[in-house]
Amino acid sequence: MSEAVPIKLACLDLAGTTIGDIATVERAFSEAIATQGIVPGTGAYARAMVHVHRSRGCPKIEVFRGIFPGNEAQAQAANLTFERSYEGTIERTGLTAMPGVAEVLDKLRGAGIHVALITGFSRSTLGRILSVLSWDDKFDLAICPEDAGRGRPWPDMILRAVLQLGIEDVRQVAVAGDAESDMLCGRRAGASIVAGVMNGVHSRERLLKGGATHILDSITEFPGLILSEELGAHQVAASAR
Repeated sequence: MSEAVPIKLACLDLAGTTIGDIATVERAFSEAIATQGIVPGTGAYARAMVHVHRSRGCPKIEVFRGIFPGNEAQAQAANLTFERSYEGTIERTGLTAMPGVAEVLDKLRGAGIHVALITGFSRSTLGRILSVLSWDDKFDLAICPEDAGRGRPWPDMILRAVLQLGIEDVRQVAVAGDAESDMLCGRRAGASIVAGVMNGVHSRERLLKGGATHILDSITEFPGLILSEELGAHQVAASAR
């Protein structure tokens, strides 16, 4: 970075970054496409799940539109099944936060940094997630694509948080996520820090391809990064990788 700026807003991804529900999400996708005739063991299923993996972090309806191009009815039906499956599972079994996440959120808020949770889930699913987690006192905003106009990889959700929380400069934003779409979203929004977290869905190479400025082993390293006075010492030289 050419100029160090104090971070005032942290935008954190949900699935794979702050909550560990990767298997639950993939199972819900599998069930959803099966209702539309794409079943395990077929080439079509394998191709669909590759698309799901590549599109992690993007709005779920957009993922289904990619699987069923030109057939909005199928995409909507699959999306509805996904939401019912995922929401039903977390109601029955709960959700597991990534280790140390509660402390991360407390450190950020305690340092005067606003926290916004950013997700590709629908508003309905996001509401269920938040009710299960009981994190009401740990963040300022929770934003989904419906709130902002477009989801990841577009910058809209982060910019919505910037506007709603009165952040003066997009360089005062730090982003953390486990998918390439998180990195693209953060870079397009102008965030100073776009940290890829390695305990999620995408590889280091995918995160760097998306524009990660930093690579972290887990979200627990995030507060130390953005509160450090020597941010440049931790910065990943993406062009050298």
